[in-house]
Amino acid sequence: MSRVFFYVQHLLGIGHLRRAAALARALAAGGLDVLLVSGGAPVEGVVLDGVRFHQLPPLRAADESLRDLARLDGGPVDEAFQRQRTEALLGLLRAEAPDVVLTEQFPFGRTRLRFELLPLLEAARGRSLIACSVRDVVRRAGPARVAEAVELLDRFDAVLIHGDPRLVPFERSFAGWARIKQRAFYTGYVSERDLAQGMQGAEGKGEVVVSVGGGAVGAPLLKAAIAARPNTALADRTWRLLVGENLPMADRASLAGAVGIVVEPARPDFTMLLRNATLSISQAGYNTTIETLCCADRAVLVPFATERETEQADRAHALAERGMVAVVPPGALAAKSLADAVGRALAGPSLKSFPACDVDGGAKTAALLHRLLAA
Repeated sequence: MSRVFFYVQHLLGIGHLRRAAALARALAAGGLDVLLVSGGAPVEGVVLDGVRFHQLPPLRAADESLRDLARLDGGPVDEAFQRQRTEALLGLLRAEAPDVVLTEQFPFGRTRLRFELLPLLEAARGRSLIACSVRDVVRRAGPARVAEAVELLDRFDAVLIHGDPRLVPFERSFAGWARIKQRAFYTGYVSERDLAQGMQGAEGKGEVVVSVGGGAVGAPLLKAAIAARPNTALADRTWRLLVGENLPMADRASLAGAVGIVVEPARPDFTMLLRNATLSISQAGYNTTIETLCCADRAVLVPFATERETEQADRAHALAERGMVAVVPPGALAAKSLADAVGRALAGPSLKSFPACDVDGGAKTAALLHRLLAA
């Protein structure tokens, strides 16, 4: 059985790890022996059926700007810590002797981790098939950064794009597409359908579901939703706010007590709630967007964005251009702008009226890796 060494690093939210775990499960189901190597903060409840897991000494983003790294206790990622991580990663690679080395996002992102990823690629070169696992959208970058990514991709045998070009072409966000497209493969979106199977029920019928993923940067959206509710055509409905495990406790306490509002932790039956709801309001992260497109009737996307993080905004606007969702642009979130977006979403077509997007990315990635190894 071919071995896959799959590196993932989540820095702020948990979406990268969730998607990597879903892909790893699909690879294992497709006949590959997968070791998922995580460099982020430990996360409880990650489903790893059939997947081996290794936790590196963890680090995170120092703040929401994602410019700098920090240890979990806030300490700096100094040379000693970098050396510890790199030695652990290379020792693990030697012990595994994998047939495939898969990096999540790098070199399109996670460039702050060059200190360990460049040695990893060098050690794997000539011994393993090297591939990049990347989302449908990457953050926009200047010419120098794009040139660096293209140069680094010379060390890779394949770029696996987990998206559907009919919805969001990769070249929309990556200016170097012409120089990498010969070794790029669209796999379809990687979804967590394996976890949602069999979840049925009537709970949430006719509600508005407001979700913020892990919740680390979700407080402004949750507060705006409460303020917007009375000024929408859905003011008589229950609005269910799913706060996420990383929402600070002070923000969580400030949401309690509003009439017609249910506040609760993120739920494993999220897709069932989406199917039953009249409207979904969410950020525009990869995982939540795919679940919304597959399950919701109508949707408002409120992308999280910073100067460095453009991915959610690009994804949301690509879908809005197709008339699929209403969007509150970055920097414009307020009770009125959100209420206006709710009105546009209700006046627009149902998501169910659009052709289904390709969400079979897990199985297709497994099949693609088998073909690449055989070649």
